[in-house]
Amino acid sequence: MFAYLDCSAGISGDMFLGALVGAGLAPDLLRERLAGLNLDGYSIQVTEVRRAGLPGTKVDVVVGDGQRSRDWKAIRTLIEASDLAEATKARALAAFERLAKAEAHVHGVEVDRVHFHEVGAVDSIVDIVGAAIGLTELGIDDMWSTPVRLGHGTVMTSHGELTVPAPATARVLAGLPVFAGELPGELTTPTGATIVAQFASRFAPMPPMRVTAEGWGAGTRDHSIPNLARLSVGALELGGGGLTEVALLQSVIDNVSAELLAATLDIALQEGALDAWSEPVTMKKGRLGTEVTVLAKVEDAARLTELLMLHTGTLGVRRTLTWRQTAERRLETVATSLGLVRVKVQGSGPSLRVRPENDDVVAIARTTGLSLDRVARTLTADAEAALLGLGTCSPDTTGEGS
Repeated sequence: MFAYLDCSAGISGDMFLGALVGAGLAPDLLRERLAGLNLDGYSIQVTEVRRAGLPGTKVDVVVGDGQRSRDWKAIRTLIEASDLAEATKARALAAFERLAKAEAHVHGVEVDRVHFHEVGAVDSIVDIVGAAIGLTELGIDDMWSTPVRLGHGTVMTSHGELTVPAPATARVLAGLPVFAGELPGELTTPTGATIVAQFASRFAPMPPMRVTAEGWGAGTRDHSIPNLARLSVGALELGGGGLTEVALLQSVIDNVSAELLAATLDIALQEGALDAWSEPVTMKKGRLGTEVTVLAKVEDAARLTELLMLHTGTLGVRRTLTWRQTAERRLETVATSLGLVRVKVQGSGPSLRVRPENDDVVAIARTTGLSLDRVARTLTADAEAALLGLGTCSPDTTGEGS
């Protein structure tokens, strides 16, 4: 099962729990599974609320008096000794370990000596373990997320007044896409940051998916924007082939010769571009120019952007993230009446499609003196017959024919 988390209004542990409940996690099941943690002194309340006019699910962990903070060793022992499912234990331990390493870095101590305060309290333990329970019970094995809204200003903690984001939050989210936004206050808590950083595998726009359930987890405050985290649950829409996110790199150029532009596209392909092409355009003031487009893997986008700037001198390259659907195909070598040839194969049986490799078509045409069209048609027919098991191919001795 796939899930997409929209935390563009911020994220906290209770907001994520609310989103899970809204998406189908039964509150009684959550309570039952949490009982396996053997942790006392709290209760879970679920209410339906509205934030900026939109409905959401509010999950509150109500903690009794006399609770204490815990260190990483105590929390680890608590989870390991619990009756939780092994998958849930693994998720919860990984999340807390991430947070422990962040706290250790912030306070300059060894990981095993980290002493939690806010995040060591019962409510935060329940939030993180509850998140692990919800993901396991809903069968979510992959989750993507939006960039995380942090807020700005200051927040009161057990260490006094700190700037937003709190040091632990900033460390947990280091290297991940975040933004402050215009709303003051702490919009993402250390617990919420840990849940997103640990359980989101990618931070990207929502991919094509079939949504079967949706939950809106509500935060405590009411802002000018809905203080809600939305969790969409379903399946990635992969169609009949591979669906991958790609980067479309584009620049309009009018100061480079056609020869150099062609060479630039060749270099881009040699350096890993998925495709590259150019087309004439009319620029401002009626000037003629060329739009250069490179299709790249997301991880190659920055490198290929630098390549375009290097070889064309362009002042900017537009980058658009989009989706590329590719047909399932394979490359095979087949014996034909004109010799061995490489063919691109799609489908099977009645839907089989075969196309001979163009370089092989050209090479055979040069060797035999046959036209390119005749070679291509012969190779296609022979390869289809061979792959469909319709008989063996005999050498073509008829020449061009009519």
